[in-house]
Amino acid sequence: MTSTAEGTLPISISDAQSPLDPKIITFGCRLNTYESEVIKSLTHAAGLENAIIINTCAVTSEAERQARQTIRKLRREHPNAKIIVTGCSAQVNAESYTKMTEVDAVIGNDDKMKIDTYTNLKAPDHARLTVNDIMSVKETALHLVSGFDGKARAFVQVQNGCNHRCTFCIIPYGRGNSRSVAIGEIVAQLRTLVDSGYHEIAFTGVDITAYGEDLPGTPTLGQMIRRVLALVPDLKRLRLSSLDPVEIDDDLWQLIETEPRLMPHLHMSLQAGDNMILKRMKRRHLREDAIEFCKKARRLRPDVAFGADLIAGFPTETDEMFENSLRIVDECDLTYLHVFPYSPRPGTPASKMPQLQGPVIKERAARLRKKGEQAEQQFYDRLVGQELTILVESTENNTIKGRTDHFAPVIIANVPLGLSIPPITRVKIQKNELTHLTGVLL
Repeated sequence: MTSTAEGTLPISISDAQSPLDPKIITFGCRLNTYESEVIKSLTHAAGLENAIIINTCAVTSEAERQARQTIRKLRREHPNAKIIVTGCSAQVNAESYTKMTEVDAVIGNDDKMKIDTYTNLKAPDHARLTVNDIMSVKETALHLVSGFDGKARAFVQVQNGCNHRCTFCIIPYGRGNSRSVAIGEIVAQLRTLVDSGYHEIAFTGVDITAYGEDLPGTPTLGQMIRRVLALVPDLKRLRLSSLDPVEIDDDLWQLIETEPRLMPHLHMSLQAGDNMILKRMKRRHLREDAIEFCKKARRLRPDVAFGADLIAGFPTETDEMFENSLRIVDECDLTYLHVFPYSPRPGTPASKMPQLQGPVIKERAARLRKKGEQAEQQFYDRLVGQELTILVESTENNTIKGRTDHFAPVIIANVPLGLSIPPITRVKIQKNELTHLTGVLL
């Protein structure tokens, strides 16, 4: 499961290609970010005008609450616009949105990627609900995207859906079963983005370590990455979204060790640090697997930094079990934590388990976030004095903002006017400013 820190506030609001093109508001994961760019192209090609599309997330009840709050606010601000709701929340809870008087149309995850959907929405008598059986979808076709507005890096979908049924997770019911994008299509998309000037691309999906299981020859994720890097030699930097720590194939391990274009920043779909909770979540790994994953990756790539998704307050979690989740931050030397306060998703097995009280969940989530903040600061401190490479994300007011290979934020101030700055540039880190690092150009 890919994610933002809490899967709540909008992660992007698109700029329209023309004044009448729809505005697209994106909640949730990087996969939604990629799909919003596709939606933008499709609506423009279909000629849909004066519309606002909310691409929702269903990973937590808070994410859905934020989406509904946004919809109501948008209706007040844009009384004459057509408001269209899509994404995972629209797929799994379509009825809740059709009941909202502010909403003109609800579109499922499969139909949101089809141009006919937006052509049909131009008709005065268009269908208010277009949601199919997502489990019937067998393929994931890649839509060529030429760029991502205002972003220095691009996202490429390599996989969608999930064959696993973790007891807390609603996402398979929003995304369907696992489907992989053919290697040739991925290569074509990478070439398009590289030709458009992108130097860094992130591969995204719901369960990318399941890549290839449904393709002829069953290529693994590592085999796919090896092939596309060979076929797109001008791609400078590649990032990966969430990885399952027990599903790393031999080719991917070798790439982690030997491929400098693969960034030393690995994010685990961890969820908990206690074995009993992991079993009750129906995860495929134990805490020992996660610790061994980090040890092996660090042995192969000493400068690697780790992130992880963690759920606080899962049903039946005792104080001792929660302490195991706190301890695994140190045992894995995690740097970036995406912390989710547990919220029951209707229809999932975990929603029927004995639930913890809300204040307990909130307190544990706060403790995990604080632990994550401390870990991040310790990592930033270790980078002070080092010479690093950054991808430049913006250059404004004599200031450069960028990210290191490990995704640490860096700000370089007082840059001389007119100085030509390469998109990937070397810097020396001088200070940890808590929210970011500062340094000088080399």
